[in-house]
Amino acid sequence: MKSNAWKIILILALAIGLTGLAFTSGVALGYVAPRFFTDSGEAPPLELAFPQIASGDDIAPDNKADRQELIAPFWEAWDILQNQYVDQPLDDNTLMRGAIRGLVDSLEDPHTSYMDPDEYLQANLPLNGEYEGIGAWVDSEAEYLTIIATMPGSPAEAAGLKSGDWVVAVDGEDVTGMDPSLVIRRVLGPAGTSVRLSIRREGLPSPFEVEIIRQKIDLPSVESEMLEDNIAYVRLLTFGADTAGDLKRALKELLREDPVGLILDLRGNGGGFLNSAVDVASEFIPEGVILIERLGDGEEKIYQARSRGSATEIELVVLINGGTASASEIVAGAIQDHARGTVVGETSFGKGSVQNWVELADNEGAIRVTIARWYTPDDRLIHGIGLSPDVEVLIPESGLDEGEDPQLDQAIEILLGEAVPNR
Repeated sequence: MKSNAWKIILILALAIGLTGLAFTSGVALGYVAPRFFTDSGEAPPLELAFPQIASGDDIAPDNKADRQELIAPFWEAWDILQNQYVDQPLDDNTLMRGAIRGLVDSLEDPHTSYMDPDEYLQANLPLNGEYEGIGAWVDSEAEYLTIIATMPGSPAEAAGLKSGDWVVAVDGEDVTGMDPSLVIRRVLGPAGTSVRLSIRREGLPSPFEVEIIRQKIDLPSVESEMLEDNIAYVRLLTFGADTAGDLKRALKELLREDPVGLILDLRGNGGGFLNSAVDVASEFIPEGVILIERLGDGEEKIYQARSRGSATEIELVVLINGGTASASEIVAGAIQDHARGTVVGETSFGKGSVQNWVELADNEGAIRVTIARWYTPDDRLIHGIGLSPDVEVLIPESGLDEGEDPQLDQAIEILLGEAVPNR
């Protein structure tokens, strides 16, 4: 790989207005945040412990003779097609790239994929000038670009997009089979311009279209206030480089009021930096494991609680929903496993894996491969499953009237002793 190295970040945010950024992993369509790497070679503010992954040239088979024997039927099939297929001549590169796609698809992992040279080049083209978006956390590692959550007050929220929605066409162009990292580029654009999305939603018989006017999205990472009955409330909207520090300052102000309890709202939080998630969890968990990071060969890295937190003793309720993903799930899962607080709401999104792009030799594109998964302190897998709340409070599909929030109401009742948490 290139020396400006793919620094793996647990993040669901897209850098806007920075040039030379590769579009990989989950992103936020319209939120300024660092990405995997920049052409300048500068590392992101917070990096994970993964070393540089070897490129395809450096991965040698354990036994070349056995490998050749194993793939002999492949070459037999190749020769049959070259000699007998009706439409001749066949293009060797097309066959080779199709074979790579088949190899990757056989894993049945939507997060592991192949980009041919043209696709990979498009994904790494710089964005010149200032680009904004629709204001939605998205998963760009699934079969389709998938909405995780909309940001408060964003165009995506106004358009009625929901967690789990698939983007199946952009401006009338079907994106089936297109890598979601490339779909992102079609959704981005300057503020004031429009984009037309075709959305497939579970339970609906056919896709529907929405037209969205792009905007510049300003999103604070921490919001806090004192609620009635002397209850402290903190909402985290993302896990950025400054989130842990902002949270510590917010907690300091709230705890001066001597609250009877604290509500940590992680609903609609699509994630962010892993280090930020560990620091945030450490504000509520005095000691012990926060996260287990496990690679395919069984190697593990254990993330422990750091320093003395500000709110390790106050009674705590955590709110989650289907838009709670990635870094948010790490925090909620750690609090839940340590029995440090009660988790209320709906099952979370279930995003807890790391992907890395490995460039192939001779500029033949790249393979995105899942290299690790995250587990809670009690060794629970998050990815594809999500976290189940201790107390489930479902929001009806029809939505809520303005001012209604039964999940928040349940959290308040628990802190006031009016409801018994189910642990």
